[in-house]
Amino acid sequence: MKYSRTIFLAVLTLIAAAAGSFQLSARRLNDKLLNRPYADLRPWHLGFSVGVHTQDVSFTHNGLTTPDGHNWYMEQPSFSPGFCVNGLIDFRLSQYFSVRFTPGMYFGNRDITILDVNTADSESPQRMRQNIKSTYIVAPIDLKFAGQRYRNCRPYLTGGVMPTFDVSRKQGDYLRFKSTDLYLTVGLGFDFYLPYFKLNPEVKFCFGLTDMLDHKRSDLADDPDRYQITQSLSKARSSMVVLTFYFE
Repeated sequence: MKYSRTIFLAVLTLIAAAAGSFQLSARRLNDKLLNRPYADLRPWHLGFSVGVHTQDVSFTHNGLTTPDGHNWYMEQPSFSPGFCVNGLIDFRLSQYFSVRFTPGMYFGNRDITILDVNTADSESPQRMRQNIKSTYIVAPIDLKFAGQRYRNCRPYLTGGVMPTFDVSRKQGDYLRFKSTDLYLTVGLGFDFYLPYFKLNPEVKFCFGLTDMLDHKRSDLADDPDRYQITQSLSKARSSMVVLTFYFE
């Protein structure tokens, strides 16, 4: 009986020692698998991003028809990729929320097609094109909601606003856009925890809130035929799709 108790206690001791050794090994293994385990506990951190984007514009026509029977129609039939670069300042609010300020610059263009639909010859409208280049200084402010981290990956959503200011030289062509605009932004992405930094691919959808068309064209006072193109529009709103890669 004494030998049975001794053997039983020895087995329990071996089991407890093996369990403790297994837990310690599992913790060490888990620590090796988790890159930068304390990266999200910092009150604030810096970073930068590079990416590409496309600019779109939607026109609202008022149906203006000139006395000589012309009716103007504008559209953007295709998209041209642009380049963007941003800085990053991230302020931690809680385990799941943070505020991000990402000032930067967007370089892009819009290729606009202008159709002169003459009611007397509607089957063969006159077609004109205008390429509008832009260089935006942007100052996005986003609220980031991050999900639960799973190993070295963490999904997140963002929402915010993005004021923009176009510093490119305005062309006195058929259409001219204003220098300032304000966008409502919604984005989604993933935090990938690498050994030395976080890599965050993100897709952001930007919706313009203001009429960006310059209706006051004093430069076309001596060219009423060209000014009629602007007069045929009620408003024009911009939108963008942005793909960025953050390094934090």
